[in-house]
Amino acid sequence: MATMKQVAERAGVSISTVSHVINNTRVVSDDVRQRVLGVIAEMRYIPSAVARSLKNDKTNMIGVLVPDSSNPYFAELIRWLEDAAFEAGYNIILCNAQGGAAKQAAYLRLLMEKRIDGLVLVVSSADRERELLTRAETVPIIQIERALPGLEADAILAGEPGGAAQAAHHLLELGHRDIACVAGPASLPRTRERLGGFLRAMEEAGRPVPRERIVHEAFTSAGGYAAFNRLLTSDRPPSAIFATSDLMAFGGLWAAREIGVRVPEQLSVIGFDDLDGVGYTSPPLTTVAPPKRDMARLALAWLVERIRGGQAAQRRTALESRLVLRATCAPPR
Repeated sequence: MATMKQVAERAGVSISTVSHVINNTRVVSDDVRQRVLGVIAEMRYIPSAVARSLKNDKTNMIGVLVPDSSNPYFAELIRWLEDAAFEAGYNIILCNAQGGAAKQAAYLRLLMEKRIDGLVLVVSSADRERELLTRAETVPIIQIERALPGLEADAILAGEPGGAAQAAHHLLELGHRDIACVAGPASLPRTRERLGGFLRAMEEAGRPVPRERIVHEAFTSAGGYAAFNRLLTSDRPPSAIFATSDLMAFGGLWAAREIGVRVPEQLSVIGFDDLDGVGYTSPPLTTVAPPKRDMARLALAWLVERIRGGQAAQRRTALESRLVLRATCAPPR
């Protein structure tokens, strides 16, 4: 691999001149600039990002820490984060935090060693992240979806309780009264917010949900399949089910088909996440859509502003989730 010294020797200039051409840190005559650029192209010289970061104290790298990059919801959020970062002139280093506190700590150490300029934190399952993140507070941090207690960082919330309430209101307006909820693990903040918004809306409408109508399973299609099976084969199946993730709803739709329960004629179903492809289930899934793209774009805008030294006051905002009507809901028979 070519070095800056070799480029300088081939171009007949000093090493500092090559550096000024690469970094645009000093005026260099056009003929010298073109000669140096020609040698760089000829020798396929790639400047060291580490050396440049030491010189400029910036890497134009942003760390992104997500709970589970294999989950389609987080994959879509990563896509929008990457697009927004690229538009702002930054690259991302993606770390998947699934696997516990030790893995999260290792990734945070890695990101700090890579000298990232800022960190996007998609808050996952445990408040223990707060303790781990104290070592990352030397760089600006933006939190997405929810905020960790005690972490002094900007936060953009997803408005998940409000989205779940919209699902409850829609089913009630259709005339459903026996509505069940298929939720993720009770320990997860995502479950608590989505289930909590749904239960509060039902209670405020005078229709509190009995404990036996709430089934907790993994945030997966297999989890949804198991939960729907349990509800639909009970002595008194519900007329509608709100699933706190689209993946759970996917498994639930298959379970209903196997049992012989027709959707939406015999069962109404609402999911949550508005994943790519939910319009192609059979029938197309009604779901709650978190503002994934808007969260990503605002998060990058705020983070870049912090990186460049802007606004000292901590900021927090909640973007509204919205109900997307398709074909899995109908009035009860």
